[in-house]
Amino acid sequence: MQQLSLFDLDQQSSQPQPKFKEEFTINVIHGLKYIPEYINEVQHDWLLDQIDKQPWLDDLKRRVQHYGFKYDYKARKVNLDMRIGELPEWLERLSKKLHEDGHMSEIADQVIINEYEPGQGIAGHIDCEPCFRDTIASLSLGSGCVMDFTNKDDKTQKIPAWLAPRSLVVLSGEARYKWLHGIAGRKSDPWEGEKHERGRRVSLTFRKVIIE
Repeated sequence: MQQLSLFDLDQQSSQPQPKFKEEFTINVIHGLKYIPEYINEVQHDWLLDQIDKQPWLDDLKRRVQHYGFKYDYKARKVNLDMRIGELPEWLERLSKKLHEDGHMSEIADQVIINEYEPGQGIAGHIDCEPCFRDTIASLSLGSGCVMDFTNKDDKTQKIPAWLAPRSLVVLSGEARYKWLHGIAGRKSDPWEGEKHERGRRVSLTFRKVIIE
């Protein structure tokens, strides 16, 4: 398969996925956008294959890959000294697609890839405000999961959202700055009255670095 034809392929999903309550969540959380099936199954499998050809870092409880700039989790900062280099061609094309599709106002120059095995999660957080610009986009591969959005000023406001494989979540405005997002560390997720066992999930988070 030629790489240049990756985003021209068209293959629909044959596996039904739990639905994300898109309208409800978007109405409550301004600036949250959810796009199901942002990529097709062939693209999904191709991306996972590309990712698994790259080296993983084990300095966190979960495995990660950094592209463009390395992010310092402890210091919560990014600067020019942390620049790794240009995004690889396969991530650069995805970054341009996000921009061309109107999901990001600028082409992302930093990507973090996270791997979540069943039972692993990430604490509720807001992506570093002085490090990255207004819009954050995250693409889900592998297993689906529930992501929790929590109002930072009123923790009683907590909204779970199902992230299906191949879906894209975009955070801007209030969703970016006023709501924490996180994933509970568990092996299954309750969603709409059903229990969904987790498998391996890989997320690609696209951001534009602020360098002053």
